[in-house]
Amino acid sequence: MSRSESLLQWTACVSSNLPQLSRSQARVLAWWSFGIAMTGNCGRYTVATFLCLLCGQKVNTVEQRLYEWCLDAEDKAGKHRQELALTTCQLALLQWIVRLWVGTQLALTLDATSLGDRFVVLAVSVVYRGCGIPVAWVVLPAGKKGAWRKEWLRLLRLLRPAVPPDWTVIVLADRGLYAGWLYRRIVRLHWHPFLRINNGAKFRPAGRARWYWLKELVGTVGQQWQGQGSCFKDSASRLECTLLAWWAETNEDPWFILTDLAPTESAVTWYGLRAWCEQGFKCNKRGGWQWQLTHMHHPERAARIWMAMAVATLWMVSVGTDLECGTNLDDPDLPDLHTLLDHQPKRRIRLHRLGRLWLLVKAITRQGLHLPKLLIPEPWPTQLSPAQAVFANLSEVPT
Repeated sequence: MSRSESLLQWTACVSSNLPQLSRSQARVLAWWSFGIAMTGNCGRYTVATFLCLLCGQKVNTVEQRLYEWCLDAEDKAGKHRQELALTTCQLALLQWIVRLWVGTQLALTLDATSLGDRFVVLAVSVVYRGCGIPVAWVVLPAGKKGAWRKEWLRLLRLLRPAVPPDWTVIVLADRGLYAGWLYRRIVRLHWHPFLRINNGAKFRPAGRARWYWLKELVGTVGQQWQGQGSCFKDSASRLECTLLAWWAETNEDPWFILTDLAPTESAVTWYGLRAWCEQGFKCNKRGGWQWQLTHMHHPERAARIWMAMAVATLWMVSVGTDLECGTNLDDPDLPDLHTLLDHQPKRRIRLHRLGRLWLLVKAITRQGLHLPKLLIPEPWPTQLSPAQAVFANLSEVPT
């Protein structure tokens, strides 16, 4: 195998899964993501130097191609300049994930991450096996005044066509992002909100006249309550919904989750999936691609680097899945690590890192490139058993 054959294989994979890109755009995205995955660094000069050593090209030539990927069309040299349609790439990225996905349940998270005093990134991620794969995002200048409503609605609307209509999709967000308009938009998309709210609200269970403070429903550690009714006493913000409440022993505060799913069709424990998106942010920074070291100051350029990092993350997570689950039967050299890497009760190594380690082994031993095959999600956390939680009795709540 020639030194650059693996890069050619990855370029073909990216091109076939992101057909909306031009041939040159797909090639540069493949170079970016290949270099990021192999070096563990998203720095342009680092990636360019690696590709130069791999392909025998001049560093300046490769670096210029990588640099122009990040630019707007008017800032590029040449007569055939093309604008990268980032939203089209993001939609295609989720479609790629859906094609690899085993099952019909998908959990999305909404969250924001910052980079010092330069950027704030609003990201929608697919949460999967302890990690988050960003599929849609917008990079904003840090400290910029203005509501995020328009951006969140645009990102959700963008992704809807990528998911089959018969799939069950929950959208999770922490209490800092809760808003009535967000809840209603998720329902309108035929997805299911799973939004945490602050404990200062009131809830009126169906069939009851009285409004209860949330802390009255779940007031002690270990208690759980769930039911349908009206949330928020103020008529302007009132919402007919299901409330799922739980105060876990490991949490300082109880969870109060609003959803449109019936209590029998949902579990408060699903909200634990939201924390995985934070692991995805760590993979972009110190835990993986070292984005915190970037010198960029242009939000639009940073958003395009995120595309390369997202593709690299998808690749590593898929390869890590094959090792953790032992599912890639096409690779006779795949070691049986299922018992060695047993992640119960806690995963000891992220799929992101596991996939990269295996790619390095394949490169050192001059074996073929390991391409994405499957994404096999873990079952969502089930409803708490009576032994795990004490259900609060509404009749015992003071009137």
